[in-house]
Parts: sequence; C-alpha cells; structure tokens
Amino acid sequence: MRLAFALLVLSVLPASAQTLMTAAEFERYATGKTLTYAQDGVVFGTEQYLPNRRVRWAFSGGECIEGAWYEDAGLICFVYDSEPNPQCWSFMHDASGLHARFNGDPATTALSEVEQTTTPLICAGPDIGA
Repeated sequence: MRLAFALLVLSVLPASAQTLMTAAEFERYATGKTLTYAQDGVVFGTEQYLPNRRVRWAFSGGECIEGAWYEDAGLICFVYDSEPNPQCWSFMHDASGLHARFNGDPATTALSEVEQTTTPLICAGPDIGA
C-alpha cells in the first residue's frame, strides 16, 4: 500500500512541482511569437504576442480580437477590446512549451502550446468573401 501511494505521489509531483512563470519570463518567451494552444489535444485557439504586452487572439476558426496582458498576483491576465473582464491564467514552461491553467476554472481549463511561429496571426473577418 505504501509503495502504491509513493508511486502515486511521484507521478503527480512533476506537475505540481513546476513553478509559475513570472511576467518577465512570460514576456521574454512569448513576445514576437504566435502560439497555438490545444485543450485535450484539440486546437483551442491562437494568440499573437505583440510588443508592449499587446495581443491578438482568435478561437479556432474564429475572428481575431485585440487585447493586452498584465501580471496580477503572479498570474498573467488578459483583457480584450470585446471582453474587458480580466481572464487570468497561470503559465508554466517545460521542454514541450507553455502550459496554462485558467484561474477561474483550473481543474477543467488547461491549455498546452502545440505550435509556435513568428508569422502574424491571420485574422478572419465578418466581411471577407463574395
């Protein structure tokens, strides 16, 4: 029984032992990049990290929205032009990229970086097409 408990503790230790990225670490990592995130292996959305902590976000297949990020109590918080209520996340980094957990629902909203590029985010719009 003790061995099973010890193995269980060791299996969850790396995730819980990860330290949160500071705002400076997050800014160094993300600025100038466009990162695509997935939830449970399904693409969730893509965010372009611009200078001066500005961002451009699009859910998978959705329109782009502009916003900004800031640090608050160790979390990275985003506000968007169309959604002024802050959305705060904890970010961690490992060899596979960024991992994020939503502060409002950390048990169910976990995202992982699945693609990284320096290409600007291509934005769909409501008036594009014939």
